[in-house]
Amino acid sequence: MAAPTAVDKTMSKMTDNFVYPVYTTSQGSALESGELQDFVVDFLEKEIGSDLKSLKNVGKLLEELREENSVLEEQVLSVSSSVPPQVSSALSAAEEARCSMEDLQQRERLISNKLHQHLQGAQPWMDNLSQTLNQVDTIERHMKYLCCLQHIEELSAAVQQCLMTSSVWEAIRAVDSMAALDAGLNQSGCTHLQNFLRETLHFWHKIIKDRLASDFEKVLTQLHWPIISPPTQSLTPTANCQEISSQLELLVTQLLALQTSDDLISQRALPSAQGAPSTQPVSSATPTSQGPPLCLPIQIMLQPLSKRFRYHFYGNRQTNSLSKPEWYLTQVLMWMGNSSTFMEEKIQPILERAGATISARVELCRGLLSLVQEKVASDASRLLYDDGLFSHLVEEVLQFEKELRTNQSYPAVLPGLLHLLLEDSILQKWLTVERKMAVEKMDAMLSAEGAWSSQYKDISDMDELKAPDCAETFMTLLQVITERYRALPCPSAQLKFLGLQRELVDDFRIRLTQVMKEESRCPLGARYCAILNAVNYISTILVDWGDNVFFLQLQQAAVSLGEEVVLGDLGVMEVGRLASLEGSLFEGLLALLDRLKGDMMGRLLEWTMREITEKARPYSQDRWLSLPSQHDQSTMSLSSSACPMMLCVRDRLLNLHQVLSLSLFQLAWQGLAERLDNFLYQDVILSNHFSDGGAAQLQFDMTRNLFPLFGHYCKRPENFFKHVKEACIILCLNVGSAILLRNLLKESEEETKDWAGAGDPPPESALNELGVYCLAPCDVLILLKLRASWPG
Repeated sequence: MAAPTAVDKTMSKMTDNFVYPVYTTSQGSALESGELQDFVVDFLEKEIGSDLKSLKNVGKLLEELREENSVLEEQVLSVSSSVPPQVSSALSAAEEARCSMEDLQQRERLISNKLHQHLQGAQPWMDNLSQTLNQVDTIERHMKYLCCLQHIEELSAAVQQCLMTSSVWEAIRAVDSMAALDAGLNQSGCTHLQNFLRETLHFWHKIIKDRLASDFEKVLTQLHWPIISPPTQSLTPTANCQEISSQLELLVTQLLALQTSDDLISQRALPSAQGAPSTQPVSSATPTSQGPPLCLPIQIMLQPLSKRFRYHFYGNRQTNSLSKPEWYLTQVLMWMGNSSTFMEEKIQPILERAGATISARVELCRGLLSLVQEKVASDASRLLYDDGLFSHLVEEVLQFEKELRTNQSYPAVLPGLLHLLLEDSILQKWLTVERKMAVEKMDAMLSAEGAWSSQYKDISDMDELKAPDCAETFMTLLQVITERYRALPCPSAQLKFLGLQRELVDDFRIRLTQVMKEESRCPLGARYCAILNAVNYISTILVDWGDNVFFLQLQQAAVSLGEEVVLGDLGVMEVGRLASLEGSLFEGLLALLDRLKGDMMGRLLEWTMREITEKARPYSQDRWLSLPSQHDQSTMSLSSSACPMMLCVRDRLLNLHQVLSLSLFQLAWQGLAERLDNFLYQDVILSNHFSDGGAAQLQFDMTRNLFPLFGHYCKRPENFFKHVKEACIILCLNVGSAILLRNLLKESEEETKDWAGAGDPPPESALNELGVYCLAPCDVLILLKLRASWPG
């Protein structure tokens, strides 16, 4: 064991003479003296260390500890002097609150005991009073029940008395009172009383209704109702015409007054009728489900027409044919048209004077339409497996709906027949039939003899698009489909048909692509160009449809409904563009069509340029360097080697102008000019050297012969041959100007400073003064090197 050092001895003395206070941990347990000694040793080791020279700092450390101790003592004294008064006041307030709470609890116990005693004493009285009140309540309910029963009997007796004295108005009022009483007992639990009242109401209502209906039918018979055939000019009015009109108005008014009770009985009878089996076809589009019940006078007027309809168009009659839905649809339209004058002149004024806010003609149409709805719903379910008959039924229903809305002015807010076609199985069948028939027609139109010729080819004013017959027939087919589903009252169903149209367009594009691949061996042929016209025609029509109000409305509906059939896998950005009307529902199809059109146009121009370059081979190999100067020639003429190329360009332009639509021809000749400009610049100009005569001959061939070929289709054709035009300018410069320009361009290459900073104009400005804008200075230097006429 090593001997203790001086530092260890000193620290041992300090710890031996140090009085250890008692410290507590955060858990409240006191620190042992050994632990405190270890703490002090660690503290001294940290502050002093093992260096003997640092012991001189002990006095300073002790002074700091004393100052810190005095500060802590002052803080403890100040806190201890201020806490006791606050604590004592809080304790006194708590003591007062405790005393007050004990007083309140004592009072509560006293009052509770008194109340309990009082309730025990009053309980017998409460039991007796409750029994008495229950008896009074039972007697009162019995009295009300008997009073209600007596009131029903009084009303029944009043109706009977009124009918015996022919006081129809009083009887109607009594029946209305019964109807009001029935409505008041609707929430009552007295089922026997309700049933008795309803049976009584139904009994007297039927008697009054039958009597009024009988008299009303007699008056209608005198007025020659129902009007089956078109009305003719009325004969001499009968002597009792005024009396019949008065009876008619009286009966219609009385039947209107009976409407409330009739509606109530109809509503009561409807649930039972729905629960019971029916021999008639059940339709989801009954009048009760579509709107308010028909006006009672109109119901009676419809009875003879309903009997005729069911007699002719149900059962084993020859007129009841699934293949002839137009028979009953046309018949109903004829009845509506024939009866409109009678309803407006005879019935409508009576309704207006009675204060009824209904249209007699519209009410009659509603009644007749309910017969048709029931029949169409029945026939459509039976024709789901016969495509031809089903398609014919849909066509007739659409035609009926159109005539109903236009000729009969039937309100758009009221349903017609189209909602019957929106039932899931019927709508799906309709879509299937449309797709099948459209595909069959596409096969037929593409295989027809004149499929790729335009039917307007002999009429120049109508043949701008030069659309072949197959493309025009196809777009007409799509337009017919649009007209069929346009009137559907459901946007979701309309979007399904729009999705079908998009599928058909894509199918037709694929068919055109297949035919194009077969014709791609001869892109200059008539059929290839007809296919290109077809693609352009369909694309043009779809662009117009994208701006059509109907398709814009469908676009908004597709975004709001989130239709996957139309939107497909579009991202959020694409859907947002559709919502803001920046795009259209046909953008995907238009992109595919434009790609096909671009590919076909590129192949067409490539083939044309291949033929032109073959014809231009002698021209590109001409002896440009040895041609005599322009001054040595009396007149300039086209180079003989350029004649085949010029004739080929002329013939191809004429041919393309004849077979392509105007917009396609614009793209064709501009694309041809661009390719020809590049070919002449690369293969003729840059591949040869030119004397003055050669440069002049080249300029003459281009400006006086080639450019005018394109001048038939634009005002400044030279703007489409910028490389050739500017190259001719450089090659035809006089010697002095050429030398100055060459020196300027060479100096600009050697200079590293900016021209603007040097104060001299840039070389581009000099070129611009000569009319050169497209060629770069380096290109101009290359052209200058191609000149053979330099001094020396």
